[in-house]
Amino acid sequence: MPYLTKPSENTQKLLEEMTELLEAGLIPSRIFNDPEIHQLELERVFTSAWIFIAHESEIPGSGDYVLRYIGNDPYIVSRGADGKIHVLLNACRHRGAHVCRAEKGNSASFLCPYHGWNYKNTGDLIGIPAYNDGYKKLNRAEWGLLEAPHVDSIHGFIFASLDPDAPSLEEYLGGMKWYMDMIFGLHDGGWEVIGTPNRWIIEANWKTGAENFAGDNYHTLTTHKSLFDIGIYPVPPQANMSGYHIQAGNGHSLSLSIAPNMDDPGPKFWGLPKEVVEKFDKGKLSAEQYEIAMRSRNSMGNIFPNFSFIKVPITPDPKRIPPATFTRVWYWRPLGPDKIEEWTWILVPKNTSQEFKENSYRAGMTAFGPAGIFEQDDTTPWKGIVRSAGSVNFGQTGVHLNYQMGLEGMGVAKKVTDWPGPGNVYYPRYEERVALSLYRQWLHYMSSK
Repeated sequence: MPYLTKPSENTQKLLEEMTELLEAGLIPSRIFNDPEIHQLELERVFTSAWIFIAHESEIPGSGDYVLRYIGNDPYIVSRGADGKIHVLLNACRHRGAHVCRAEKGNSASFLCPYHGWNYKNTGDLIGIPAYNDGYKKLNRAEWGLLEAPHVDSIHGFIFASLDPDAPSLEEYLGGMKWYMDMIFGLHDGGWEVIGTPNRWIIEANWKTGAENFAGDNYHTLTTHKSLFDIGIYPVPPQANMSGYHIQAGNGHSLSLSIAPNMDDPGPKFWGLPKEVVEKFDKGKLSAEQYEIAMRSRNSMGNIFPNFSFIKVPITPDPKRIPPATFTRVWYWRPLGPDKIEEWTWILVPKNTSQEFKENSYRAGMTAFGPAGIFEQDDTTPWKGIVRSAGSVNFGQTGVHLNYQMGLEGMGVAKKVTDWPGPGNVYYPRYEERVALSLYRQWLHYMSSK
């Protein structure tokens, strides 16, 4: 699709320089706080890629809707009477006023508060005040709400793409689908979101959030050391680095903390309790997927550009409460070059007990979210990253950041040649190729003509 803005000569030079240096593990700091880069991202990345926008359990019934964003543009995610999910730009076709102002609800139609144009929850224009006096030759079929040309879902996660020429969601996910099936496909009843998403604003760049979950396990040795020390997570920090980094294609990546063998006494199936494991539908996974799931202690990943997730056992009180496993997903909404709105949901398998759901929710809220201890640990250094990237003597003078950990000759990480799943895989997790794969895909969109 055509782009509105051409990169300035200075930014074009930056993108070319980054293309040359990326494989050497060098990234210009400036990309983490630059107004022109931010605007180009909105026009090139967020209008072209598939963007996570909601979970099906948030709009289970006909007429249910939630308000969400693609980039910074507001969209209504609604379920029509036919059960189909629509992703509609929240802008009246008459003057552009928002036709829906409640964050969530149930409605058969959306009425513009300015001049009263009325739209079905499928986006069809169904009413214009004084139609015969002012618009009797208007073809209403041509003036419905603008709808995302592509909407699809996987395991209930709804994605939309604004690019008419976008590949299918399955093609876009590539090898990541194999891992999404492994992590989210064992529960035959599907998943449900608990409550409404947590939302808050922090001084950070959206790419830092995505990169953190793409496979930055290195920071856990420092940032989260105190949490390991008091036993919140039931695996020692060095053992936790034992695992795999997987570049699943198209900038998507996964990081697995995994037991060295099937007999390891540590957590299995991410520490899920017996009552949950007994309800697995094993037939949904291949033998290879099932074995990896069994050995998994925690899994985290990112679907390019800005949908992140984690599945991990945590205890809010190591001395009194055993760990509970929670699954949490994030959406990084870019509000500016140095500001993001974090959206995050906790999900639970539908066919599990209320007790498990409550324990899982409590563990998830303890670890992440506005008051979560892991979230607090993470976001404090993120603020320093954007401040440095925007500073005259660091970000704006061509300083490069180091992403060389685990590159050839740098460390102990080796390419795994007998891995049963898709993607380029490295072991152990002392490496940063997963982050480089994210920025390779970012360059693909940012450099498109």
